[in-house]
Amino acid sequence: MISVIMRVSIALIRLKNIWEEVAMLVHGWDQRRHLQQMVLLGTRRELKSITNQKFNVCHFFINNFFTPLTRSPYRSNECSKKQGAYGKIKTHKESKLKQLMHLDEVWSVISLLYVNPLKSNLESDNIKKSFNPDDLAFCDDILCKVSRSFAAVIRQLPSDLLVDVLIFYLVLRALDTIEDDMTFFASNDEKVKVLLSFHKTALVDPKWTMTGCGEGDERRLLEEFPKCHSVFASLREDSRRVISDITLRMATGMAEFVDKDLGQGTVDVKQYNRYCHFVAGLVGEGLSRLFSASGLEKPSLATELYLSDQMGLFLQKTNIIRDYLEDYVDGRAFWPQTVWKKYSASGDLGYFANPATAEHVTAALNCIDELVTDALELVPDCLSYLSKLRCAEVFRFCAIPQVMAIATLDKCYHNKDVFSGVVKIRKGMSCALINGTTDISGVHGIFHRFASSILRKAELSRMKGFEDPSYDRTVKACHTILELTETEAKRSANYSSIINSTLLLSTAAVGCLTYKYPNGSNNTALTTAIASIGMFSLFKSSFIKYVGKRAAPSLMPASKLAEKKEG
Repeated sequence: MISVIMRVSIALIRLKNIWEEVAMLVHGWDQRRHLQQMVLLGTRRELKSITNQKFNVCHFFINNFFTPLTRSPYRSNECSKKQGAYGKIKTHKESKLKQLMHLDEVWSVISLLYVNPLKSNLESDNIKKSFNPDDLAFCDDILCKVSRSFAAVIRQLPSDLLVDVLIFYLVLRALDTIEDDMTFFASNDEKVKVLLSFHKTALVDPKWTMTGCGEGDERRLLEEFPKCHSVFASLREDSRRVISDITLRMATGMAEFVDKDLGQGTVDVKQYNRYCHFVAGLVGEGLSRLFSASGLEKPSLATELYLSDQMGLFLQKTNIIRDYLEDYVDGRAFWPQTVWKKYSASGDLGYFANPATAEHVTAALNCIDELVTDALELVPDCLSYLSKLRCAEVFRFCAIPQVMAIATLDKCYHNKDVFSGVVKIRKGMSCALINGTTDISGVHGIFHRFASSILRKAELSRMKGFEDPSYDRTVKACHTILELTETEAKRSANYSSIINSTLLLSTAAVGCLTYKYPNGSNNTALTTAIASIGMFSLFKSSFIKYVGKRAAPSLMPASKLAEKKEG
């Protein structure tokens, strides 16, 4: 018994030490695909072989752990130009080595990339038969380049819906590019005219194009828009009607704000909400109508206009909160004046930028805490919307951005870094969140986790003497989320405890297998880590699939829904 305990302890120590060794291993390696297969198989014979080879473990983890999931395989090495201040503001992020210390997130990356990835349905036979392959390839390529986060989740949608949503996104992105360009048009009247006629020109004329508007890939989207029109024209009539209607209404809303001076943000919360409705709430409505038109969701979903709007507002407000400095530098900010002027001693929105004194920091934190709380109050409606979905792929498409948003709000809450750059969640955490969106139980668990985190931050700052005017409102919003998610969160936590126990056992087992090689400390530790990760990833994937079927019987893959409909 003592011997077994010693071996378990040795295995755990080796697993910890391996991550410290990762940063120091600098051997060459050119067998990446072979390593991926061996990590997944985790066989002793293969592992023993690989530890005798020279390879760069850093290269494997860093190139996968820190590569955006939405990166296009056709992307050039040069960074694409972006409009405005995007990419020109400092990004606050943890060092790569520190990110690697989050072992659960490393496993999530491996699982998402190699064990249970988001499967692309773009190569489906019915898609190939329905659309011009060259034009569709362009749309897919440009989607990856202009989208920060939606490419992967769009591709995993069912083939009956995928292209409709893809084109919907690109059409609205083209419209947004026109609205965002502050120098291309000779006057605001000219810009308004183009915006209001966009649905009658770009979506009707197969040869419509616009040259010189926007920057980088957004400019290319407008210049080669006929390829998007070709795919748009091949969509179902009801999908084209939805896209055209939302495009017109969004353009009308954008035109309303063209003449407004947004250098100091929106006037009040009402205008703030109105702007978010036009640029995001309408997207939620359009998606609900597309989901319903595809037959994958119930017809009643198309009438859930309020909940659809709230879904969009939650995402948009999160982005606006996070992008404070980018938007302020760009001269088009959206924080409501009725909120931030309560805390700005100078009466200027730039008062919070790079706060240097304790007074500045306190004011900035009070302001952002109130805005985060305002966004948190939308969560109950977002959870209500998600509970109405029945298609597993549609559920993940909707849930992934939502869990990213709640994680981002947690990152922004009471965080002064928002005022000196852009804060982002770790990519490993993003992968873990994506892995947790297979069912409503996992999503509730995520919302419960971050609502608890925000509540702890609020209570801790109060204990330290920080006076937050929105404290009571924040606590109430968090408690509401916790009450709504408590049941499912407990179920999700039980599953996690089983998974973590299995990790411990697998690590111990591999430690016992490798104990006989006392002279090869590095290789032995490396073997232990790789095998443990492989075993853990495989188990976690299988376990989540199993409990997902048991815990969320209301969610069904699109293929099952089609069979049920035919039956």
